[in-house]
Amino acid sequence: MHKETQTKGFKGGSKYVLDDELARIVNISMALEMPLLLKGEPGTGKTMLAHAIAEASVMRLIVLNVKSSMKLIDALYQYDTLTRLNDSRFGDSKRDVSNIEDYIRMGKIGQSFSSDERVVLLIDEIDKADTDFQDDMLDVLDQMEFDIIEIDKTIKAKHRPVIIITSNAKKDLSDPFLGRCNFHHIAFPEPDMMRKIVHVHFTDIDKELLDSAIKTFYRLREIRGVEKKPATRELINWIRALKADPDFRVKDLIKGEVPFLGILFKKSPDYSVAQNAVARFRV
Repeated sequence: MHKETQTKGFKGGSKYVLDDELARIVNISMALEMPLLLKGEPGTGKTMLAHAIAEASVMRLIVLNVKSSMKLIDALYQYDTLTRLNDSRFGDSKRDVSNIEDYIRMGKIGQSFSSDERVVLLIDEIDKADTDFQDDMLDVLDQMEFDIIEIDKTIKAKHRPVIIITSNAKKDLSDPFLGRCNFHHIAFPEPDMMRKIVHVHFTDIDKELLDSAIKTFYRLREIRGVEKKPATRELINWIRALKADPDFRVKDLIKGEVPFLGILFKKSPDYSVAQNAVARFRV
């Protein structure tokens, strides 16, 4: 069972519930100014943690969504050569085409370095990137600076951002990368913790509905042959649908009826497997 958070400092956001261990590693990472690497299956709240930290700390959140084809320079800055070429050809721009700096646009890491105030930088799904991207990115984040070669200028961070890095553990990260981050694995919430999470979203939820929905939800997660198990977001949306349906009765859920199954299972093969399994739930 998860313990209530007693840690001073970050303790969660208005819609984010966390246990003591996670709170401690967040606060330690912020104090040491080290990136915090979060691993766990989709739906465990890795991304939302960064939002909660930004909310609780009253900081702006900058999100770098990592893509498999992304190059590090894209996260640092972009040189808009096409616009500069068009401006020089047609001559209708107010910008001085000889000033290359006017055509430099900061990427997400560049924005976090250039900010006049400290920000939270979320680097989401780092496991999508190749090893060179990962290691080179950590070099930049260690040094807190990078060069813009087109204008021979070094961009140094005005403030070291709070850095949260997430991974769905689909691909191994390099040892040098792991060695330069604090690490925490977010396990999928146990039923007691999930009750607390649901209560944050539905403060007046009926206890019978809460107990029945939680029991059914975890039973559905145990269905074999499902590629993407329903996660916390699906549970919240499912309960929202149940509460909004005037024809829904908790006793039907207790008997094994599972309305709005498509809210919980988004992939067609998973939905079919779940349908067959639910048919066996009914008493």
